[in-house]
Order: sequence, then structure tokens, then C-alpha cells
Amino acid sequence: MPFFIQKLAVLGVGLIGGSVALALKQAGAVGEVVGYGRSQANLDHAYSLGVIDHIATNLAVAVQGADAILLAVPVGQMAALMQAIAPHLGADTLVTDAGSTKQDVAALMAQHLPAHLANCVPAHPIAGAEASGASAARADLFVGKNVVLTPLSATSPAAVARVSALWQACGAKLSNMTAVEHDAVFAAVSHLPHLLAYALVDMLAQRDNAETLFKFAASGFRDFTRIAASSPEMWRDIALANRNALLAELAHYQTHLQHLQAALSAADGAALEAVFRRAQAARAPWLAA
Repeated sequence: MPFFIQKLAVLGVGLIGGSVALALKQAGAVGEVVGYGRSQANLDHAYSLGVIDHIATNLAVAVQGADAILLAVPVGQMAALMQAIAPHLGADTLVTDAGSTKQDVAALMAQHLPAHLANCVPAHPIAGAEASGASAARADLFVGKNVVLTPLSATSPAAVARVSALWQACGAKLSNMTAVEHDAVFAAVSHLPHLLAYALVDMLAQRDNAETLFKFAASGFRDFTRIAASSPEMWRDIALANRNALLAELAHYQTHLQHLQAALSAADGAALEAVFRRAQAARAPWLAA
């Protein structure tokens, strides 16, 4: 029997939540999408675009009778949402999320949804853009993209299978990790790059000649700093939620920068070129893949 959700509650109808709704609609895998969020204007826009079918004015209405609930909000908002929805969950209602950190989500589920853990499946779609809000949502956002599931020890195999089917209906490729492994990996390849992009733009913006610097910044600066256009609120929450792993990666990066600084100070072109060549060689197959 094909995968189908009769009612999906999307809590946070932005780029990710809205794109899941559109992808499932396009796949014919959902009957009704109910949206809930902090911004009435965004919800109205989501409804006008056909991203959601109904707007819920409170959480009890949003999740009542839902087959699946997607928490698509910054990780800092998840505790309050989980606490609020707990009394209204059906016995078989799936609860999943799209947060960029997973140890904190797992801990929050254990704290606020203790009677429902068999149906809780933390997830992280590795897709997105610097744009936000319902207007940024698109049905093909997850096609060919990775989604990492980090099931809890209490999660049932049936729940994992259903959430896997949800993301596969969106066109995604699935991987499983532990929450600890996930947070260590993404501290290195996602959270640290965002921190660096924000830091560089902020550093230049605070200089007396910032206007001149930005006037002459070109494609290299644009490409390196693209992700600094992402939601500051969301990335604040991610950085704090994964701060231990992020601090470890930041320390590694600072050590590497010190080696580059030493090579530069010594006018050691061979050492600089060796680093550049290793980086180029490592990046090429990743980009090709």
C-alpha cells in the first residue's frame, strides 16, 4: 500500500516545513496539511500559495487527529511546542522534526513526550537556502538530498519506516546516525561554516572603511558568505544547542589558521601551496558527487 498521511500538522511553515508540505502534495502522499506558526501573515501567505490547506490558531486544533506532526521551527522553540502538544497526541501520531541538531531534540522528546517516544523520530534534512518563510518553499527542495534520521532507543521500527517513507515521498535519500555522531559531523561541515561566514561579514561591517570593502567585494566574497544571509535566530539556536561540538571544531580551525599564519609570516610558499593543493584535491570529488 502506498505511503499516505491523511492529516499532516506542520508547526512552522517556512522553507523546510512548507517544502515538505508541497512535496507530499505533489507526490499525492497527503490528504490535508494544517499549518501553525507565530506569524499570521506568513500563515495567510502559505494558505494563499496552497502550501497548507488550513490555518490552526492553536496547537490543540493543529495536532488533533493528525497522523504526523512535523516540528519545523528553530530548535530553541521546540521545548515549548512539545510541551504544548503532548496532551493532544493520538496513540499512533508520528512526531518528527527538521532541526539541525539532534542530541538536544532527543533530550527534549524524552523530557516532554515520555509516553510517546515509540513514535518519535528525530530527523535532519540536508537541504535549504538562505531564503525563509512560506514564499521560499518549493516541492523539489529535497529531491536527491540527504536526510539523516537519528531514532531514539525507544523509537519503534514501524515509526522509523513511516518517517523514512515520508522523506522518500519528498524525493530524499536517507541515512541513519546516532544523535552524537550527527552533531559531531554537522558541527564540522555545517555549523562551523555558518559561524565563519557570519564572523567575516560582521568583522568587515564594523570597520571604518566598510562601505569601500563591500563596494569592491566580488564573487569570491559572495560565495563564501552566502550562508550569512540565513536566519540569525535559527543559527543562534543551532550554535548554542551544539556548542560543545562546535567549540571543538572551532579550536581545530584556529589551530589550522595558526599554521597558515606561521607559513605566511615566514613567507613559506611551499607550505601554503601544500595546504591549498590538499584542499583543492579534497573538494573536487565531493563537488563532483
